[in-house]
Amino acid sequence: MSNNNNTSSKLDLAPHQVVLRPLVTEKGVHRSTRYNQYAFEVNPLADKSQIRDAIEVLYPNVKVVSVNTQNRKGKARRYRYKMGKTKNWKKAIITIDPEQGAIELF
Repeated sequence: MSNNNNTSSKLDLAPHQVVLRPLVTEKGVHRSTRYNQYAFEVNPLADKSQIRDAIEVLYPNVKVVSVNTQNRKGKARRYRYKMGKTKNWKKAIITIDPEQGAIELF
């Protein structure tokens, strides 16, 4: 028996479907000024290479050096008398080349 795994398991996502929104926090602003690192909420199905390509398309003046990702669990929340949960999400921390420029988020 042979398995034909010639099909690609990657999803074909547009750049705006990969990068959902920037995460602007105190820690994020500190990282951006000191370490040239920016945090984004990304599609949970996207991998690091798709995230890198999407950032370089959406922000054409930057060169991505590295991509670190974290899968974040949703928090438990109460709604009236029932317990619910916020959705799980994926966070990407992008390190860019300092000679190429910076990302202006605000």
